[in-house]
Amino acid sequence: KEYPVAEWNGGLVHVIRPNVLHLMRGQCYTIEGKTFLSLGGAYSVDGYTRTRGGNWFPEDEIYTPEDYKTTAATLKRIGNKVDYVISHTCPAEIIRRMGRIPDPHDAQMTGHFDWVMYELGDSFKQWFFGHWHLDEQITPRFRCIWYDLLALTEDGEGGYYVKREEE
Repeated sequence: KEYPVAEWNGGLVHVIRPNVLHLMRGQCYTIEGKTFLSLGGAYSVDGYTRTRGGNWFPEDEIYTPEDYKTTAATLKRIGNKVDYVISHTCPAEIIRRMGRIPDPHDAQMTGHFDWVMYELGDSFKQWFFGHWHLDEQITPRFRCIWYDLLALTEDGEGGYYVKREEE
């Protein structure tokens, strides 16, 4: 929260270093002609193993009322259309499709992500998230990423990324 805030590619970022930026919650960025909605946060089930203020910031895990307002304002500004969504966790509906139960600690936030998903409708190509520590395509438009390295590509046949091998 102490890093300076700047505008970058259509959205606000925290400037960590000149070439290291933190994409802020609820912002939309245009990168190489593609739009990306940035969502963040999730409840840490392993918080008891972490150090508050060191590698765990529980006050920043879950969306604040301001985060909800920012996301709603961004969706309105972009006309509920975006190419890609990047988040930490995912909508509650997708959690259920993974055969898991949404955590009640972040139910309001994952429910909000359900709302975002329905507001965006068919406009987004892929929603990428990583909280669940899997490399798996959950549905045709939701992919959990843990170790995989993906290159965005649009092949005209419904493919929007290719898995890259380590070089």
